[in-house]
Amino acid sequence: MTNPLDCAELNAALENVHRAGVPGVFAEVRDGDQVWRGAAGVADVDTGRPVTADMRHRVGSITKTFTAAAVLQQVDSGQIGLDTPISRYLPGLVPGERGDAITVRMLINHTSGLAEYLPFAYPSLKALPDLAETSPQSLDDHRFTRFHATELIEMGATAPPVAAPGGTPGVYSNTNYLLLGELLAQVTGTKAEDCITRNVIERAGLRETELPTGPHIHGPHSRIYEAWFGMIDPPRDYSVYDMSWVGPAAALISTVADLNRFFGLLLAGEIVSPSSLAQMQRTVPVVSQEGKTIDYGLGMHPTDAPGQRTFWGHGGTVWGGGALAMTRDDGKRQLAVAVNSQRWNRLDSSGRPQPHPIDEALAALHRVAMYG
Repeated sequence: MTNPLDCAELNAALENVHRAGVPGVFAEVRDGDQVWRGAAGVADVDTGRPVTADMRHRVGSITKTFTAAAVLQQVDSGQIGLDTPISRYLPGLVPGERGDAITVRMLINHTSGLAEYLPFAYPSLKALPDLAETSPQSLDDHRFTRFHATELIEMGATAPPVAAPGGTPGVYSNTNYLLLGELLAQVTGTKAEDCITRNVIERAGLRETELPTGPHIHGPHSRIYEAWFGMIDPPRDYSVYDMSWVGPAAALISTVADLNRFFGLLLAGEIVSPSSLAQMQRTVPVVSQEGKTIDYGLGMHPTDAPGQRTFWGHGGTVWGGGALAMTRDDGKRQLAVAVNSQRWNRLDSSGRPQPHPIDEALAALHRVAMYG
């Protein structure tokens, strides 16, 4: 079992992440009624303005849990069938026989076999194992590009499939969640962002969480610094950025307190029904964007340590920023952490990211926060 919160230990672990090279890091950890919030480092490397634990932040793919919850609410109300082909709702968006073979469930748990659209939208970026051929130029080219979800979906849906529909391991792909956004729009008659805002964000009482409509983060926030594996040196601020390149897959802005509130309510069965929550916790093996095979449910994944209870949640990255939110299965212990830097690892001669002291410092913070 976890230990009660040790504030000195948490503060030291947080400070170690900053010392390892992250400009700014902030977090909230909860254990029952006990709450610890901490921050270390700066929100702006030029002015030295400090980060604070209440800052709003781009939380990347944690958005997927919100989108999955909105879809499962429609499952609960009978508007969507988890095992219904996506072609039934969105005819032609996934062309040919694949549209009839890919179900809603396969989109949520990344077993659709649909390719990732990002390398097509951002031509200078490459994924593993081709990182050695990459360049960050596309990041600047598209800072204010307004993408349409259907054009991004077409890039992923017409690319060669990465797996057969329903096969395992699945392959993590943002294309799946843009399709889920279109699905929500189709069945609710409103934009996916409005549906998620009304039915998930507002229902959970999250006052500092939003799906942005423009490139700016409103309210107190940090600049976020992208290094792109050492190719941007010094790292560049991408806090002003049009997030239509990921939309309902990864555009969310939130706070560490709101993330803990959301996952606490979700695991308590207060966002989706208990039966839908049970579906969310049915996992399959999925290959992550980092090339690791993880267990993945419907919009969230578990973290286990020997002899400890399971935590559920999601991580996320955007250009320059990252976050992780994990809640224990009984809802009593929670961690949400945000960092204002990304892709600090430099590449070896084969194009593989090399270990960096930040990696171990973050892992140590996660261990202390979750297990004490």
